[in-house]
Amino acid sequence: MNGNVLVDGAWFLGYVLILAVLILGGVIATLGDRIGMRVGKARLSLFNLRPRQTATLVSIATGSVISASTLAILFGVSSQLRTGVFELGRIQDDLANAEAQLADALAEQEDVKADLDATASERQRALTRLQEINQSLDRAVDQQEKTQAQLQRTRDQLATVSEQAQSLRQSTDSLRAERDQLIQQQATIRHQIANRDRAIADLDRAIAARDNDLAERERRLAELQTQQSLLEQQVADLQNQYEGLFRGNIALSRNQELFSGVVRVDTREDATAVINQLLFEANRRAIQVLVPGNPPDQQVILIGNREVENLIERLSTGEEYVIRLLSAANYVIGEPCVTRGGDPCIQIFIDATANQQVYQQGERLATVSLDTLPFSDRDLVERLNLLFVATQFRARQDGVVDDDLQVADNRTETLLRFLTAVKQDGQVVELQTIAANDIFNAGPLQVEIVASRDGRTLFSTNSFISPGNGREGPEGPP
Repeated sequence: MNGNVLVDGAWFLGYVLILAVLILGGVIATLGDRIGMRVGKARLSLFNLRPRQTATLVSIATGSVISASTLAILFGVSSQLRTGVFELGRIQDDLANAEAQLADALAEQEDVKADLDATASERQRALTRLQEINQSLDRAVDQQEKTQAQLQRTRDQLATVSEQAQSLRQSTDSLRAERDQLIQQQATIRHQIANRDRAIADLDRAIAARDNDLAERERRLAELQTQQSLLEQQVADLQNQYEGLFRGNIALSRNQELFSGVVRVDTREDATAVINQLLFEANRRAIQVLVPGNPPDQQVILIGNREVENLIERLSTGEEYVIRLLSAANYVIGEPCVTRGGDPCIQIFIDATANQQVYQQGERLATVSLDTLPFSDRDLVERLNLLFVATQFRARQDGVVDDDLQVADNRTETLLRFLTAVKQDGQVVELQTIAANDIFNAGPLQVEIVASRDGRTLFSTNSFISPGNGREGPEGPP
C-alpha cells in the first residue's frame, strides 16, 4: 500500500542491476583481455587463422559474451522490458478489441432506448383508448339512468291512464329491450376494460424487464470503460518505457511532481514567501534528481513571472489551496543544460487547486462484480486490483491530488481476512469502495471495501480490523 516504499525498492533494485551488469562486463572484459594476451603470446592458431587473427577472434567472442550476458540479465530481471519488447502488439490488439466492443455496446444501448421510447408511446395510446372507453361507459350509465326514470314515469301513467295501457306496454317492452342492450353493452365494455388492464400490466412488465436489461448493459459498459482506461494506461506506460530506452535514463518525466503542499495565507507578503519556499524546494529536488551530488545553490527551474504573480494573487485571498509544482517536459540524468551551468532550463508549471470537499463520508466511489464461480485467489486479486484502479482513476478525474489509497487500517492482514471471507461466502457478490471519511482535494483516499448482494451489505473491511490495532472486529466472516 505504501507507494514510496515500492518506488525506493525499485530504485534500489535498478542500482543493484546496473552495478551487477558493470561488474560482470568488467570481469568478462578482463578475462577476454587475459585470454587474448595468452593467445597472442602463445601464437596459437584456430581454424587455420594467423595468431593475430586468432587473438582478434577471441576479442570478438568476449564482446559477444558481454552483450549476451547483459541482455540475459535485463530480460531475466525486468518483466516489464520483456513485455514491452515482445507483447506490445498484443496489448495494442487488445485495446482495439476493447474499443470495438465499446462501440457495439453503445450501438446496442441506442437500440434499446429506441425500443423503450416506442413502448412508452404504445402505452400512452393504450391509456388514451382506455379513457375513451371509460367516457363511453359513463354515457351508457347515464342513458340507463334516464331510461329507468322514463320507465318509472310510464308505470305511474299506467295506474291512472288505462286507455293507454297497450301503448305503454309496447313502450315498456321497447325500453326493456334497450335496457337489456345497454346491460349487454356494459358487460362488453367491462370485458374490454379488463383486457386493456391486462395489456397494460403486460406492457409494464415488459418495460420493467427492458429497464433491468438496460441497467445491466450500462453496468457492463462501465466495466468496459474502466478496462479501456486500464489498457490505455498500460500502453502509455509502455510508450514511456520505450521513450526512456531510446532517449536515455529519464530522471524527470513530464507532469512529474517536484513538490506539493497545502497552503493557506491571508496576505500578499505571506503568499510571496510561501511561493519562494516552494520554488526553492522544487529547485533542490530537480538538482537531486538530474545531477545528484551537485550543490543545491544553482537555479535550474524556469517559470514565468506572470504565472507566479497570478498564483500569489489567488493565494492572498485567504482560502486553502493544494499547490503542486510539476515538470513541463522530460529530462534525463545529467541534463546538458544543467551541467553546463547556464541559464535555468528546467521548465515547470504550478497547479493550484482549492482544497474543497470532493466526497462525503459513506459515498460510494467504485464497484466491481464477482460473478465467476467458484472464486480463485487469482480472480479475487485481479478484481480487487481493478477496484483499486477504478477508484484511483475516478478520484483523479474528480480532482483528488494525492490518490494514495488507504484501505481500513492500511494493514495487509485486514485485507487478507476480508478476501478470505469473500471466498468462503462462495456466492455472487459486489465489491464497493466507500469513503471512510470526508475526502478533500489534498487527499489521501481513505476508503473501506464493502461486500454487498442485492443492495444489502454483507460485511466490510472494518469488520476484520485486528483488536490489537485499536479497533475490535471478528476474525472471520460475520
